[in-house]
Amino acid sequence: MKKLVWATLLSLALLPAASFAQVYVHDHPPARMVEHPGPRPHPGWVWTAGYHRWDGAHYVWVPGVWVAPPRPQAVWVPHRWVHRPGGWVLIEGHWR
Repeated sequence: MKKLVWATLLSLALLPAASFAQVYVHDHPPARMVEHPGPRPHPGWVWTAGYHRWDGAHYVWVPGVWVAPPRPQAVWVPHRWVHRPGGWVLIEGHWR
């Protein structure tokens, strides 16, 4: 039982580190697709543009969506691909 508890605690401690793992892709990401978001569904909502994600074999387009900001004055920083010495890395979109 002790081993199970320690294994669970260790896995929970390492969980946040896994979210910081970066996948390097050797192929240049495709050009961003042109999207037509249409009218804002609710006042104050923000368009979060689509992006290409890597599925392990090739790039897949994830379409943009309208979302409610988590707090007033929040600004959406879009997903972007950055070239680094090991290849291309996706920097996740986030609220600032």
